[in-house]
Amino acid sequence: MSGFKQPDLSERQQAAAKAKKAALEKFRAKAADPALADRLTARAVGAADRKAVKNAREIEKADKKAREIERAQQAERDAAVQRERAKAENAERERALEAERKAARDARYAARKSRSKRR
Repeated sequence: MSGFKQPDLSERQQAAAKAKKAALEKFRAKAADPALADRLTARAVGAADRKAVKNAREIEKADKKAREIERAQQAERDAAVQRERAKAENAERERALEAERKAARDARYAARKSRSKRR
């Protein structure tokens, strides 16, 4: 058994329609409010400012990264030049040492030859 319903279907539908109409009027009143337009404008301006600051930060960050990369590349080039210079100095030192050894060896050989000629 369904029982007696108070209010009936049509009354409930009318109440729902009135509630919808009241909600729509409330929304329209808020949308027409000039203060809302001012708040939305201020919000949009604030968002634009934040975006500009963010873009400036990103540009600065990219510039900083580019400078760091350039410094790293320059340091690598300097290190390569230093390695080449050290390699050349070592080679020159080795040639001078080899020349000294050869001179000492030649002197020993000449001394041995002169000793054998004296006999």
